[in-house]
Amino acid sequence: MTTETTSFVYVTYIVATPEKVFEAITKPEVARRYWGHENVSDWQAGSGWQHIRANDARTVELVGKVVEVSPPSRLVITWASPAQAADPASHSRVTFEIDDYDGMTRLTVSHDELQAGSSMAKGISQGWPAVLSSLKSFLETGRGLDVFGKKKAA
Repeated sequence: MTTETTSFVYVTYIVATPEKVFEAITKPEVARRYWGHENVSDWQAGSGWQHIRANDARTVELVGKVVEVSPPSRLVITWASPAQAADPASHSRVTFEIDDYDGMTRLTVSHDELQAGSSMAKGISQGWPAVLSSLKSFLETGRGLDVFGKKKAA
């Protein structure tokens, strides 16, 4: 039996160059300023990457492999929780397409191969809009949104 999958696509336009957008995704010291996490890798096809919380604990929250990299226009990575790292069948895929668009950059993030109804699928449908809105604010104003420290109490 095959598992049903779903996908999520988000498009935003950012007043910044494609190079700045690519750098914001791949440079740990930049990503922590709008995401609260660092994306750590050498960004070579086949290499691993880690999504590390930028706090004292430095918790690895996501892992994956770099599938394709073509700076500054395209980055494809696999995406999984550390508990799923050893099971490639459980990994989803994220594609960042970064295009020059009339003096701006169009960023399209496609997250696919998600298990339908999974907690990961539910989480990214809320997470990506917040992260990408913060990225846009950061690149356009120098200040990301404070959306990551405001989880509702259970």
